Amino acid sequence: MNLANLEINETLIRKHGISDQEYQLIIDLINRKPNITELGIFSAMWNEHCSYKSTKKWLKELPTEGPQVICGPGENAGVIDIDDGDALVFKIESHNHPSYIDPFQGASTGVGGILRDIFTMGAKPIATMNALSFGNKSKKVKNLLTGVVEGIGSYGNSFGVPNLGGELRFDSSYDGNCLVNVFAAGILKKDNIFYSAATKSDLPLVYLGAKTGRDGIGGATMASNEFSIEKQKERPTVQIGDPFMEKCLLEACLELMRIGAVISIQDMGAAGLTCSAVEMAGKGNLGIILNLDKVPVREKDMHAYEMMLSESQERMLMTLAPGMEERAREIFNKWDLDFAIIGKTILEDRFKIYHHSRLEADLPLQALSSNSPEYDRKWVINKKRNLMPDLNFVEINIMDALKSLIANPNYCSRKVVWEQFDHMVLANTLEPPGSNAGIIRINDSKKAIAFSLDCNPRYCEQDPVLGGIQAVTETFRNLIISGAKPLAITNNLNFGNPEKVEIMGQIVGCVKGISEASKKLDMPIVSGNVSLYNETNGKSILPTPTIGGVGIIRDYNHIISIKANVNDCLILLGENPNHLGQSAFLKEILDISGEKAGPVPKINFKK
Repeated sequence: MNLANLEINETLIRKHGISDQEYQLIIDLINRKPNITELGIFSAMWNEHCSYKSTKKWLKELPTEGPQVICGPGENAGVIDIDDGDALVFKIESHNHPSYIDPFQGASTGVGGILRDIFTMGAKPIATMNALSFGNKSKKVKNLLTGVVEGIGSYGNSFGVPNLGGELRFDSSYDGNCLVNVFAAGILKKDNIFYSAATKSDLPLVYLGAKTGRDGIGGATMASNEFSIEKQKERPTVQIGDPFMEKCLLEACLELMRIGAVISIQDMGAAGLTCSAVEMAGKGNLGIILNLDKVPVREKDMHAYEMMLSESQERMLMTLAPGMEERAREIFNKWDLDFAIIGKTILEDRFKIYHHSRLEADLPLQALSSNSPEYDRKWVINKKRNLMPDLNFVEINIMDALKSLIANPNYCSRKVVWEQFDHMVLANTLEPPGSNAGIIRINDSKKAIAFSLDCNPRYCEQDPVLGGIQAVTETFRNLIISGAKPLAITNNLNFGNPEKVEIMGQIVGCVKGISEASKKLDMPIVSGNVSLYNETNGKSILPTPTIGGVGIIRDYNHIISIKANVNDCLILLGENPNHLGQSAFLKEILDISGEKAGPVPKINFKK
C-alpha cells in the first residue's frame, strides 16, 4: 500500500475508528482535511483505549486522594508512601485483544508493558500478578490458556521478577474474548520519583531502547473495537517482546536516573511514539518537533504513519538535562541499546513531525492530549428480580457436591498454572501463589507488602453497584486476613460495548460501587486501566472490574498464613452464613444462575 498517496475516504476513516462527528471535529480543529499520518495520530489518541472517552465522566467519581497517596491516576503508575522514606509504585493493565489473537505474544508483551510502567517511575520491580478469564466451551480455550500462561512465564521469568499468582476463571461469556490483566509493583525512595511531564522548552527529546518496526501498528485502535471472526486474522497487530532487552533497558534507565540526567520519561506503550510524545508534552503544556529520520528502525521504507503508530516493544521516550546527552549515550551504548535525539520540546502548542525533510503532520498538541472527545453515553442499570429458588425439595449428596465443587475448574487448585511462574526470584517472597495474598519482603527492613487481585463477575452482572462493592471488599478481606493493613487499590475495568445502554449501565454501576467501597474503607484508587469492547459478534463478556489491592505488614513475623495444621480449631466469623444468592453452589451444583439465583450478598462496611 502506498501510504504517501492514500486518499482519505469514508471507509478509511471508519477503519480508524473515527465517527462522522469526530472527523468533522478534526477538520474544525485543523481547518483542513487530515493526511493519512494525521488521521492515524488522531485515531490513536482519540480511541477508547487511550482517551477513555466513554468513561472519563464516571472515573472522576473515584476517590484518588489520601494521606498515603504520593501520585494518583494520570502517570505511568500510582505511588503511595509506605514509611521510612520508601514508596510503592503499582498498576494493573489489560492486554485482552492481543492475547486472543496471539496468546503467547499478547500476554508476554502485556507483562513487558506493565513492567515498563513501573520502572519508568524510577522503581525497581518487585512483583507481578495476573487476573485471567477464559471461556469454557470454546475449542480454543486450551490453546489460549496454554499460550497466555507460557507468555506470562516466559517474559517474567526471563526478566527476573516474581509472579505471585492472582485470579483464573472460566465462563462461556469469555469464549470470544479472553481477559489478560497484568499487575506489577516496584519499590523506590519517595524523594526519587520520576514523572512523565516535560518541564520546559528546548529540551532534547531522546528515543531509547529497541528499534522501531511494523509490529503492533494499530494495536490501540484494535483494542477499542468489538471483535469479529475477521479480527482473529489480525496477527500483525500484535507486538513481539524481548524480555532480555527489557532487563537491559531497566538497568540503563535506572543508571541514567542515578546520575541526574533524566528530566521526564515516558514508556512507549499503546500507540507508541505518538502517545508517548503527546502525553509527555501535553502534561507540561508544551509542543514537540520530531524528526523521524533520526528514529532507529529495523525495517526498510517505513512511512511516517507506520513509525508514529508502531507499537514495537522495549522503547522509551525521555527528555534529558541539557549537557548530559553524551554521558547518556555512553550508558545506552554500554547496554547495547539504541539512543537517538529525535526532536525537542517547544513552547508552541503544535505537534510537528518531519520525515525526509517533509512536514508529515502539523497538529494542535493539546487537542490530542487533553481535549479528546468526552461522551456522556446513555445508560441503564437493569433492575433484576432476584428470585431465590425454593430449595426445600432439592435432594443432594453433600459429599458429592463438595467433590464437584473442588474439582470444578473455577475452584480447583491453580498449581498447574502458577508452578510455571518463578515466584522465588529475588528471594523476598514470603507468601507464594495459592495464598490469600502474595507477600513480598522489603529489602533491609522488617516490612512486607501484601498484594491481592479480586472480582466476582457474577455479582457484577446481577447487581453492578453491589458487584463493584464486593470486588473492593474481597480485596480488603484478603489483605487483612494476611496480616496487612490495606492502603490503596488499582483497577482494571473490563466491559463490553459502551454504546449499548445496558453495558454502559454495568460500567456506571460498578464504578459507583467501587467508589463507595473505596471511600468507606479508606482505600484510594491511585492507578488503573479501562478495557472496553470486549465483545465478539454481539456477545459481551461478564462485567469484570478487577481490583488490585496492596497492604503493608510492619513486621513480617506477623504474617497470617493460609496453611492449616492438624487439630487446628476452625472458626466461622461473620453474619448470615446461610446466604446462598449468586453462590458457586447454586451455579455449579444446581445449575441455577442469573436472576433465578437470588440476590448478591450485601456489605456492612462497619462490620
